[in-house]
Amino acid sequence: MIERFYLKNYLSFQETELNLHNGLVVFTGPSGSGKSILMEAILSSVGGSACDASLCESSVTWEIDEESYGIDNDEINVFKHLKKEKSRYFINNQSLSRKAIHKIASPYLRHLSLKDFSDFENENLLSILDARIEAKQGGLTALKKQFASLYSEYYICKQELKTLEDEERKIVELKEFAAFEIQKINDVNPQPNEDEELLEIKKELSRKEKVLESIESANAIFNYEHLVSSALESLDVNSSFFDDAMNELRAVFEGAQERFDALEDVDVESVLNRIEELGGLKHRYGSIFEALEYKAQKEKELQKYENIEIEKGALTAKYEQLSQELADLAEDLTCLRQDALGNFEANLNSYLKSLYLREAKVSLQKRDYTASGQDILSIDLDGTKLEKISTGEFNRLRLAVLALKSEHMSKNGGVLMLDEIDANLSGEESMSVARVLKQLAKHFQIFVISHQPQLTSMGDQHFLVYKNGTISKTKELNFDERVDEIARIISGDKISKEAKRFAKELLEAKKR
Repeated sequence: MIERFYLKNYLSFQETELNLHNGLVVFTGPSGSGKSILMEAILSSVGGSACDASLCESSVTWEIDEESYGIDNDEINVFKHLKKEKSRYFINNQSLSRKAIHKIASPYLRHLSLKDFSDFENENLLSILDARIEAKQGGLTALKKQFASLYSEYYICKQELKTLEDEERKIVELKEFAAFEIQKINDVNPQPNEDEELLEIKKELSRKEKVLESIESANAIFNYEHLVSSALESLDVNSSFFDDAMNELRAVFEGAQERFDALEDVDVESVLNRIEELGGLKHRYGSIFEALEYKAQKEKELQKYENIEIEKGALTAKYEQLSQELADLAEDLTCLRQDALGNFEANLNSYLKSLYLREAKVSLQKRDYTASGQDILSIDLDGTKLEKISTGEFNRLRLAVLALKSEHMSKNGGVLMLDEIDANLSGEESMSVARVLKQLAKHFQIFVISHQPQLTSMGDQHFLVYKNGTISKTKELNFDERVDEIARIISGDKISKEAKRFAKELLEAKKR
């Protein structure tokens, strides 16, 4: 619920604060006093509207999904819209976009001023019907859970089979392509690290002549080796370090000579051609390793294509088995829903009758499977599609659906905001709307603007919106003040004794 709302500097309002209760909260006041402005500001505080107020702030008991939005819950969460040069939105002083703050608030607050068809969406209507079945006989929740689990397996199997069938239609082309790609790599027949080895050979060949000439020139040093050894002996210096160095040098030169001797039989042109072949593969696949990986992948695909008939047969058998099991469970769901449909329709029409609306027709049709079954539950009003009925009828029908839903709600449903839902209704019609709202108020905090005494008298909390000069103000009314305000609604500014007596009777009747 919204526990507190604060507004500063918006149109005719300078400053106002509302401390709000649960249940049915009624706003009344003369035309032009600022009731709709106030509703718009409340919506603006949670991103549902935009206004030019300096500050709109709502303190709420809603729990925020901390993991999804990165916002820590406080004992009371504060939604705020500030506007100076531009609008800024906050939750618990953490800045968010208007879109984000509205997304967080939307599960908890609904503004029922427009033709919003979400209450008539199939999943919502089915959930209402299913809650009634579960409450009456039990077992449906377990059946739905079993169906949803099986549907998930069925859906995956169906998608895999479709993919396989799509592949099968292209199987000849795919097999030819895979075989072509494999053969293209096989024609080159690359070996791991072969390119690096060949490049090293190329490098050695390119410097062979120059290196050998350098070694031959350097070999002259060995002609003077004995002279150095004799000089060291005459100096009484151990010549082993020199002998070791010369032996190591001799080994280096001999090793180089052997490597180059081994290259005598290498065909330089063949090496260059092979490097060019491998370069083509590297250009196409990135590296020899990636070319060999790609070949292995295509070989695996080719094997899969060759086994596709066997795989398809097994998958088809599994799909047919799942389809039959799913059909049986779906039929069980449909039967339970069909059996409960008559009572659902009767209860809905009971609400509609009290709301002075035509009877509704509720029907159940088949559709493709979803996680909730294969049923489509639809409502029309005396043969008229919902898109064609008036806004007033639509909103009262929506109230009836919400009333059905509230019968088996286990928790608070959040906040409902209604703009003059009893406008242009007779006294009896207004009272019928009031009774339905009173039932809904057991599960929702409801804000409603009213110009009718019947609905106004049913409020759990009553705020008067009025003007002091050009400034709009709000006041929570006590019992006697409510009597006066309802009497004003009945008879106008000149309150008659009869209007006051009738107002008091309405409020007394509410207590009983």
